[in-house]
Amino acid sequence: MQRRYDPTYYLATSRLPPDVRPGVHALYGFVRIADQLVDGSRRAPHPAARKEALDRWEGELERGLSRGRPSHPVIAALVDAGRRHELPLEELHVYMSSMRVDCAPVRIETWRELERYMRGSAAAVGLIMASLLGAPAAESWTFARLGMAFQLTNFLRDVREDYALDRLYLPREDLERFGAREADVAAEVATPALRAMLAFEVARARRLFAESASAIPSVAPSIRPGMRLARSLYLRLLDRLEAVDFDVLARRPRVAPSQFGRATVDALRAAR
Repeated sequence: MQRRYDPTYYLATSRLPPDVRPGVHALYGFVRIADQLVDGSRRAPHPAARKEALDRWEGELERGLSRGRPSHPVIAALVDAGRRHELPLEELHVYMSSMRVDCAPVRIETWRELERYMRGSAAAVGLIMASLLGAPAAESWTFARLGMAFQLTNFLRDVREDYALDRLYLPREDLERFGAREADVAAEVATPALRAMLAFEVARARRLFAESASAIPSVAPSIRPGMRLARSLYLRLLDRLEAVDFDVLARRPRVAPSQFGRATVDALRAAR
């Protein structure tokens, strides 16, 4: 599933030790299925029905955790990983709360509001990953910030695609600060004001990556190449946004295939 939907994360996961990979794949599978219930081509047509589908999926998780006999293979793999690695899987309830927000049109008023949303959609997963990768407890929230850095980068890359789903994750207070408007996004016109606002958000994402830099040296050497690779690929994506002068509306910015190879080499060299 990870290989099909997110080659960036799949490539990074492939660099992790074999005993860790199944847990990462299971965690990805859980959140991906939740995402498909909200955004997938077969999603329910009405917000209430999407929330009901999320409730059923969360119920599957709860039954797996409480009874130990999950019926869904993804839940079974996740529960097994939770036991093996003592994962705080209760964080997935926080994640599911953010997914319910996405069942209706989304408009974000302030950066603080976006941070609260990402606490569920990204930081919760980061906290689980910290345990899965064997990070010290003191570094757990560093992993949470790293998850938020990944999430914010995705939001900046996917402005056009998210708006087509009636979601705008760019804080209104930031749009107004730079004189940009939602109408610019709707018209798919990257005005100078909107570009300036996106440059501000890219700098914010880079700060999140800088704040979470201690996550990588906090884990075992065998874990670090995969983490370095994921971080490197996302920083290159921010580079790409800058290279197109922050015009994320004309086309979805992507990291060139050649950059994947270079990032892999850099991650492996750093591990030596």
